[in-house]
Amino acid sequence: MHDNRGTNPAMQELLEAYIRYLMAEKNLSPYTLRNYRSDLLDFARYMENAEGIDPLTVDRQSFRRYLARLRDAGIATASVSRKVSSARNFFRFLTREGKLGANPLANVRAPKRERRLPAILNREHLTALIEAADDVDTPQGLRNRAMLELMYAAGVRLSEIVGLDMCQLDLKELTLIVRGKGNKERQVLFGAPAKLALRHYLSQGRPKLTRPGEEAIFVNRDGSRLSGRSVEQIVRRHGLRAGLEQHVFPHLLRHSFATHLLDGGAELRVVQELLGHTSASTTQIYTHVTEEQARRVYTQAFYNQVQLKSRKAQKKDTDGAGSGKPAD
Repeated sequence: MHDNRGTNPAMQELLEAYIRYLMAEKNLSPYTLRNYRSDLLDFARYMENAEGIDPLTVDRQSFRRYLARLRDAGIATASVSRKVSSARNFFRFLTREGKLGANPLANVRAPKRERRLPAILNREHLTALIEAADDVDTPQGLRNRAMLELMYAAGVRLSEIVGLDMCQLDLKELTLIVRGKGNKERQVLFGAPAKLALRHYLSQGRPKLTRPGEEAIFVNRDGSRLSGRSVEQIVRRHGLRAGLEQHVFPHLLRHSFATHLLDGGAELRVVQELLGHTSASTTQIYTHVTEEQARRVYTQAFYNQVQLKSRKAQKKDTDGAGSGKPAD
């Protein structure tokens, strides 16, 4: 049951038609569809209640006032951008379907998003996180070690690790077929540490956990597919066990995977394909992370060198004063 209260029947009908289109043609996740519906209902209610107009008759001025209301309410820039995109795409759909003569929001631009560099784990912290899964004498411990190793080694998303089935894994070739955004499949690679952890889990851990007919690679104690929420809790728990002060979450391993690849000299295009990014500009953010790291290392090294020279100069001045000799 969807809460469409506050919107006129014509708008409700078109909104539901649009959601059905997204489900059938775009293969979007339930979470994404929920966001689209919420964004469009919020937009429609504003137009009806604040502007006193039918949402379908919106113009650029009234839409700008809507965006101003969102900013005044303290809505994050990323969320405002998503709402702009939701409304613009909705009206594009209506225009294409012949429900409207023209898209009134065709030239409306979303506010410029602030570029925030993704957080990553350095190699020492990453090792500590994975090795925190040291209870490898239990099926859950073997599972957690294999899962952490694979999440970093393959750079997979949370939804991708949860959705993995046995038929998608090739231990001999060290490859996975994962199903990413838009239900698109791609092949990813992993290395020897992940292979070893997976082999131990699949031979000694999973058989003790799984139930007959279950296809999921990673299962819970009841033998069914591990949920995304459970994976988040496992990652967070191992971060605490490793003594990491940094907030640790599944996507942090993906960020670290991409950054470490680029640090190691991998080409941007290769990293883009491994991550499953449609656009190289999405992957480009990780090059900025490596640049920022290099700048930080340089600044620290330069600062340490300045401090060292300063201490030497002070010592020389002190020694010169103590000996009665003039300093150089």
